[in-house]
Amino acid sequence: MPLVLAITAIAALTACGKAPAPPPKGNVEVTVITVAQQDTPVQFEFTAQSQSSHEVEIRARVDGFLNKRAYTEGQPVQAGQTLFLMDPKPFEAALQTATGQLAQQQARLTVAKANLARVIPLTAQNALSKKDLDDATGVEQQARAEVIAAQGQVQTAQLNLSYTTIKSPINGLSSFARMQEGSYLRATSEEPLTYVYQLDPIWINFSVSENEMLKYHDQIAKGLLRFPTNQDFEVSLILADGSLFPTRGHINFANPSFSSQTGTFLVRAEFANPKGALRPGQFVRAQVAGAMRPKAVLVPQRAVQQGAKGHFVWVVDKDSKAHPRVVEVGDWSGDNWFILEGLQPGERVIVDGAIRVAPDAEVKIIDAPAAPKPVASVK
Repeated sequence: MPLVLAITAIAALTACGKAPAPPPKGNVEVTVITVAQQDTPVQFEFTAQSQSSHEVEIRARVDGFLNKRAYTEGQPVQAGQTLFLMDPKPFEAALQTATGQLAQQQARLTVAKANLARVIPLTAQNALSKKDLDDATGVEQQARAEVIAAQGQVQTAQLNLSYTTIKSPINGLSSFARMQEGSYLRATSEEPLTYVYQLDPIWINFSVSENEMLKYHDQIAKGLLRFPTNQDFEVSLILADGSLFPTRGHINFANPSFSSQTGTFLVRAEFANPKGALRPGQFVRAQVAGAMRPKAVLVPQRAVQQGAKGHFVWVVDKDSKAHPRVVEVGDWSGDNWFILEGLQPGERVIVDGAIRVAPDAEVKIIDAPAAPKPVASVK
């Protein structure tokens, strides 16, 4: 009897140790969005670089010795401010010589005029020949021409003297001096004395590739993209630290031809820069706004997957069954993706839970969870 009880107890323990049978598998729970068309603003982003809107090379216009650098390198300068002073003594001497030669020619002209005035009445009385009149007239005209030439020499000497004071033609930011005091300057030198950069306004240059331009033109032809009237794009700048430049600019120039070296299309935007926060040569990101995608279809990026045939989404039919659909994607818009082809208004696209979905499987549509509220950061 005890043996029977022991066997019975062991059997009962064995039965209790069996794993429970798995519950029947239910439908996969998913969240969906309903496809809708809407006119959606779109912006394009390019790597860009700043450039002075007026970059001036400061050069010597006459040969001579540099006496003094009259500005502080790297500081703002005003139009008309003296930057360099050359030795003026040789040019003052040249001006004095030219002035003396002018005085000589003016004296000769006075004599020639007086002689002609005496010859004219004598010729009329036949006291002198016609040749004497012609000679006197020629001498007077030659003296007059020599006075004009001497006046030109004086003006040239005055200009050369003025060029010894080298001034800035614009308001801007100065660069360092390439030549120091005591250097001999040549007007034909390839090296400028310094540069002055106008900072307000400042230009932002970026390039659009040929492939991008062809893509935009193709989308415009298909009605998938619309540019603003008169190409009035608005440009925002993202600086290297991720901050947004406070003012916005507008495109003021687009090169009419592609570069043969790079195969790109140069575009330039102009920005007000009154405080000089942007300096020439900075790398920034230019966000160009103003274009529109009419009747655009947007789906969250996480709803789009990559397969052997390209990008696809899961579409739920009226029987709540999921089917993969190949789509043509465009650009990103925040957390969404533009769908150029493959979806129709009113169709339902799976957003969450698609990773567990099988083709033609029935799914259970649930409400999407509310997005968590942002938590303020503590500094």
